[in-house]
Parts: sequence; C-alpha cells; structure tokens
Amino acid sequence: RPGTVALREIRRFQASTALLIPKGPFQRLVREITSLFKLGARFRPNAMDIIQEAAEAHLVEIFGYSNVETAHAKRKTLQSKDLVLAYKLRG
Repeated sequence: RPGTVALREIRRFQASTALLIPKGPFQRLVREITSLFKLGARFRPNAMDIIQEAAEAHLVEIFGYSNVETAHAKRKTLQSKDLVLAYKLRG
C-alpha cells in the first residue's frame, strides 16, 4: 500500500535518538554563521554537539506543529506555508 514504507521510516526515525544532520556540514554552517558576527568565537568540542541537539529538537518541534496544521487544512501534503505558520506561531 502507498505510504507504508514512509510511515515505517518515520516511526524508525522518531524512535531514534541519533543525530540525523551530518556533523561536518552542520559544524561548517554554525562556524560560517558565527563568523558573520566577527566575534572570533571558538567552540569546545561538546558545544557543537549541544548546539546540534538543540537545533534538531527545534526542527522536530516545528515539523510536528506543521503536520498538525496540514491535517487541520485537510491536506496530506506538508507545504511551505505550514512551516512558515508554525514558525511564526511557535518559533
């Protein structure tokens, strides 16, 4: 049936506690953003892990709210406007 594999993957990822965004690209992005402020910021090794954990938790929360909004609109497909609304209301 359509969507069965997708639902199984969603449940597997929801049960997982592992970080899903690759560490290298995430760290480069954080360093690039902090360099814009020209503070000369340096990070302890575990600081990046903590920042990534918080960022992924925030994304999961926003996507969860977006799914509720999608269901409320009687749609099955998540649209960018759902994410924008979730971020504005709860961001």
